[in-house]
Amino acid sequence: MAGRITPATGRYGGRPATERQAERRGRFLQAGLDLFGGGPGYRATKITDVCKAAGLSTRQFYEEFHTLEDLLAELHLYVNDVAEQAVLAVLPQVQHLDLIDRCTRLFRAYAAGATTDPRHTRVAFVEIIGVSPRVDRQRLDRRVRWIDFICAQAEAAVDRGELPSRDYRISAAAFIGAVNGLMHDWTVGWVDATLDQITDELLRMLVANLRTMPSPAAPGHRPPGPCAPA
Repeated sequence: MAGRITPATGRYGGRPATERQAERRGRFLQAGLDLFGGGPGYRATKITDVCKAAGLSTRQFYEEFHTLEDLLAELHLYVNDVAEQAVLAVLPQVQHLDLIDRCTRLFRAYAAGATTDPRHTRVAFVEIIGVSPRVDRQRLDRRVRWIDFICAQAEAAVDRGELPSRDYRISAAAFIGAVNGLMHDWTVGWVDATLDQITDELLRMLVANLRTMPSPAAPGHRPPGPCAPA
């Protein structure tokens, strides 16, 4: 089953305490993913709802998490990791391609990783928004991580003579902002489009930006690196 974190069934008898705890935590995470990502959503869910869905007690919940927000925060990291691993798995396979084809393959891998399970998409782009300052900080930290990834790819393209050397952080932040905004609006139904249409539109933005870049500087001239520190 796509998106399953750990098996949600099984007997505890005769197993180590660490194994039982890992399964219990996994059942809460699975219940949270179902309720936050599939319905009714984080704000309409109570701890008792999560416990009922997991088949566990509130006492057991508090042994794993302090609040419902803690559960959401952990799920947010999990779904981001799934999307990130989808991209990293493709990265070694595209190094021989030109810049446009590399970026296209990498972004399609991201889109697939972020949307294969609709529950992941909703947690990543909708349920996490505006929950608390702490969760907003986590969300923005993950956004910076994607910006850093794009900057690293830009640095590699500069080294290969495909891009001029400059600060690409603003462009990367603008693109990630567009991805998050459009994915949010599509997930909540404000944009009537297929996933392919959403992916293609974002790719057109990325490719158009790359194609309007000036030619790289002459060999031997390399200004400061393309990504300034955040």
